[in-house]
Amino acid sequence: MNEQRLLKVLLAPHISEKATVVADANRQFVFKVLPDANKDEIKAAVEKLFDVKVSAVQVSNVKGKQKRFGQISGRRASWKKAYVRLAEGDIDFMGAQ
Repeated sequence: MNEQRLLKVLLAPHISEKATVVADANRQFVFKVLPDANKDEIKAAVEKLFDVKVSAVQVSNVKGKQKRFGQISGRRASWKKAYVRLAEGDIDFMGAQ
């Protein structure tokens, strides 16, 4: 895979209450990723950037919410998130127990 592409696949870690619970219980971490990224690219990007072994990747498309500001109607952007599970015995790269 193209190394330049792998560096752009992960946009940011997604920090939420659910992400924290998943990290503690299942050694999974949540990232915002490019909308056209696939599981193989996400796995390769995490392994390259954090020097860990990934055992599974699950992806989810999050649809943007409809919002109103008085009479002005708008929509938040849709985005894609990835749940990345580390392999057993790998060190924890984000500090979860």
